[in-house]
Amino acid sequence: MADPELQLVARRIRSFPDFPVPGVLFRDISPLLKDPDSFRASIQLLASHLRKTHGGKIDYIVGLDSRGFLFGPSLAQELGLGCVLIRKQGKLPGPTVSASYTLEYGKAQLEIQRDALEPGEKVVVVDDLLATGGTMRAACELLGQLQAKVLECVSLVELTSLKGREKLDPVPFFSLLQYE
Repeated sequence: MADPELQLVARRIRSFPDFPVPGVLFRDISPLLKDPDSFRASIQLLASHLRKTHGGKIDYIVGLDSRGFLFGPSLAQELGLGCVLIRKQGKLPGPTVSASYTLEYGKAQLEIQRDALEPGEKVVVVDDLLATGGTMRAACELLGQLQAKVLECVSLVELTSLKGREKLDPVPFFSLLQYE
């Protein structure tokens, strides 16, 4: 990890064993959010990747409830784009579409407003962390229901041992930091 910006980001991720349940090693991004230089570096690194990979072909950044909301709007601003939100069940007004998914330690449902995107619009999905891939897979399914084109999914942290990126195939996936 030679990139000083990436090192700055990595130093701000803490690990908590057995949280929220025994056997889970929780990767805490709170110190990153507390440090403006680290947070700015994370946004700039993600934006740089997306510029190189997609140029000006992205229409919107899609932030996932809830910690994807911390990165989505800032990333969208950095790229000069709007941000669309995917929320947990029951949090959005108006007509919505939904998809169920499995977490490391339970089940949940995501929703997006039916009129959030037009068919064919190109989006990138962002969340803070990819674990089992269930949340991002459900987000991709929701976006497919709206006929949006998911160009890529990105996250700050990836837990590689849980093989979440395999659930996203064929959608490309990128993470800044990978942990076993």
